[in-house]
Parts: sequence; structure tokens; C-alpha cells
Amino acid sequence: MATKVTLRQKAISKKRQTLYLDFYPAITNQETGEKTRRKFLGFYIFDNPKTPVEKQHNKEVLQLAEQIKLNRENELNKPEIYSELEKEKLRSAQTGKGNFVEYFRKLADKYRGGSYQGGTFDDWLIVHKYLNEFTGGNLPFSELTEEFCNRFRECLLSTKKYKSDILLSQNTACTYFVKFKAAVKLAYKDGKIKTNVGQDVPPIKLVESQRNFLNLEELNALAKTPCIVPVMKQAALFSALTGIRYGDIKKLTWGQIECNSGNYEIRFRQRKTKGLLTLPISEQTFSLLGDPQGPDEPVFPGLIISSYYSKYLIKWLTRAGITKNITFHCFRHTYATLQLSGGTDIYTVSKLLGHKNIKTTAIYTKVEDKLKQDAKNRIKLDL
Repeated sequence: MATKVTLRQKAISKKRQTLYLDFYPAITNQETGEKTRRKFLGFYIFDNPKTPVEKQHNKEVLQLAEQIKLNRENELNKPEIYSELEKEKLRSAQTGKGNFVEYFRKLADKYRGGSYQGGTFDDWLIVHKYLNEFTGGNLPFSELTEEFCNRFRECLLSTKKYKSDILLSQNTACTYFVKFKAAVKLAYKDGKIKTNVGQDVPPIKLVESQRNFLNLEELNALAKTPCIVPVMKQAALFSALTGIRYGDIKKLTWGQIECNSGNYEIRFRQRKTKGLLTLPISEQTFSLLGDPQGPDEPVFPGLIISSYYSKYLIKWLTRAGITKNITFHCFRHTYATLQLSGGTDIYTVSKLLGHKNIKTTAIYTKVEDKLKQDAKNRIKLDL
């Protein structure tokens, strides 16, 4: 039985109608595998066009919708005449339609809870905020050009952090611009734009940042100093003793900690790299965690590290007599630096940190070299 495709309209407001295709009999949805009678096109027309602009809009949209309906009907009933040329015509007709800012937000939602192109869902949301602010929430695909990509690049290099008077660091701007260019490339692959307009836009270069860390004396001082937020102290010391990132510490459950013949180890999948990691931990490190709970219970319940809670971290450091600029991630740097300076070889440290490439670990050897230079004048003779 031939499938009949009808173009229909549905009111979405007092002034607008959305367009959709009605199939009879129902067809299989390629994404869900379920039978469906409808396919919304994402277009709208004015219910009662009054101005020349509204009338022209309706004319163009209806022509495009009729073409889509015809091509879909041919595809379902006469696949042999649904040629590649007709497909290309359809893609060209749809190119430039829609809003890139909305498209970007949908990408962020798509990768919720995971990572994409080396970044987390939160990164995508933050870039969306900057993009929304920069464009006023509206950027037609037809206006997504190489010139716009360059302007947004400059915006990231000169803008401030949210709720702060501090400029974005160049490395953070680099991370955000990578997300933006990835979205532009996907828009090209999805047929939203005719060319990948971000391809020739230069990336924002990463700069070698200073990796602050604590020495063993400072770490011991912290361990002896009370913290207003006990779970923050517990997690920070745990990171300094294991090198585990905040994101992995926060989601760590008791079921991921095992004890075999008195040896403790943690098995988990890293949030950033998605790599599986088995990490041995000392008995002292295990004792910091408190009494074991159910396998699905978090090891650090209520742990939050944010711009607001960082003030408690600073107060804790100050009470311990530490004036260095230390963030929570610096406890991972502390672990790596203390391991290398204590004689652990770089290959082992790389494995303990869960690095995919030993070049990443090699950054810490520069810190170790500086420590050696600092140590040369520590022993002097009274001549």
C-alpha cells in the first residue's frame, strides 16, 4: 500500500502555525524505531499575514514544505526517483534555516552527563551562555560566517568570568573555543551551513600555566588544621594522597573501593578521559574515608567545590599558614609532584594519574627540576 503524505498545520500561538507531515499508513521513525504518523518540520507560518514581509515568509516556507513533502513521498513510495540530485536540492533549500544559538543548546543537552570533544556538559552550557549574550540569543545559520567565528574568538579572549571581574584565562578561552568550533563543524555535517566556516579560524593557543602545589610540610600542616567544611578537607587530603580529580571524587561510591588480603584499591571510570583506572591506595588513605557504607552510597556525601565554596578552602589554607594560590585541582598537582620528587618514576606516576600520554605527565618533571634547583643552596657550610 502506497504511503500518502499530507502537509498539515497546527496552531502554536494566536498568530502562528507550525507545519508537519501526516503519514498514512504510519511509518517507522528512524531514530526511535516506533511507528509514527507525524513529522514536524520545524517551520512556522503566520496565521493571518498582514505585512509584505509576513506574506513573503509564508510563500517561501510553504514552497519549501511542499518540496519536502514531495521528496518524502517519493522516498517512501518511489525510492528509485529520489535521486542524489533531489536530495542535494533539498539540503540546499534547508541550509541557513534555524538559529545556531538554539542548535548549540541542543548539543549541550545531547551530551548531558558525559563528555564531548574533551569537555563536559558544564563547559557546553557556559559557552552557550557567552554565545547567547554575544548574539542576544539569535544567530541565524545564514549569519554564521568565518567573520563571526573570529569575532566570537576575540570575545572569549577579552571577556570576564561570570559573576567576576577577572578575565577568562587564555587556556579556559581555548577550551571554550574548541567547543564552539566543534559545534560549527557539526552544523556543517548536519547540513545547516554550506561550508565549515570555522575550519580556517585559528585556534586559541594553550599557554603553559603555573602548576601550584603543596610541599609535604604544608600538606601536613593542612592535615592538622580544622576546616569549616569537614567533607572538603577529607576530599582534598584524599586527592593529595591519590591524585584523583574532583569530578571522580564527587561521584565515588563505596562499591568502587575493594579490599583484597589487606590491600585497598579503587576501580572507576574517569569522567574526563572515560578510561578505566585501578588505583591502589594506602591503609592510611582508606582510614580517612570513615566507616564504609552501602555500595551505592557516595564516599563524600554533600561535597561541593564551586566559586562560592572556594572561600572556605581559602580560609582553611590561611589558617594553616599557607599563602599560595591553591585550588582544589592543585591537590592532584601536589600528588604528582610529591611522587616524582620522592623517587617514583614518571611512567608509574603517569599510570597512577590515569594519563593517556606520558607527555602530559612530563609537565610535572619541570616542577621537579625547579625543586632540585631550589635545593642546591639549602645546605651551606659556615666557612
